[in-house]
Amino acid sequence: MKQIIKNTLILTIITVVAGLCLGYVYEITKDPIKQARENAKQNAYRAVFADAASFEEGEISHVANADVILESGGFGKVRIDEALNALDASGNQIGCVLTVTDTEGYGGDITLTMGISSDGTLNGIEILDISETAGLGMKATTPEFKGQFTGKKVTQFSYTKTGAQNEYEIDALSGATITTKAVLNAVNGGLLYAQTVMGGGAVE
Repeated sequence: MKQIIKNTLILTIITVVAGLCLGYVYEITKDPIKQARENAKQNAYRAVFADAASFEEGEISHVANADVILESGGFGKVRIDEALNALDASGNQIGCVLTVTDTEGYGGDITLTMGISSDGTLNGIEILDISETAGLGMKATTPEFKGQFTGKKVTQFSYTKTGAQNEYEIDALSGATITTKAVLNAVNGGLLYAQTVMGGGAVE
């Protein structure tokens, strides 16, 4: 009995110490992790809107209505996480950047940033978070795939497996149709949001 009590006390002490250590590690790492994520977002903003000198919040309350807009357009599995104004060096609004998530990737959520000029042109996309299959869905992060969206002014994209022939067509990732659909839904949902709420690009 004494041995059982002793072992229980030892396990309890180990558990408490381990918990305290984990808590301490979390406290000292949470700010660096938060900063690293913010830096990654800022880098993505610049990648999709190179002409912008800065990014700032607009009427972010619009995002609260995004689910209604997206649902009506058939993008119920897409959400708008953030909408920022893109400004030039003089402070003039030249478009926006959106952070968009589709929840139907093969490996879960796919989050991307997209830059949209005031005239509705999609400057490009950057993947922020993705957990797809290596060698298949993860090819969505390659310049070859992402580059297909760059500089396009279309209402909506579609994918093809036989070679893109039109401005609105994207070559699907081989063996990763689900990933392709998820990325396209995120992009198309973002475009719909910009066209509906922001008049094509600028956060009101």
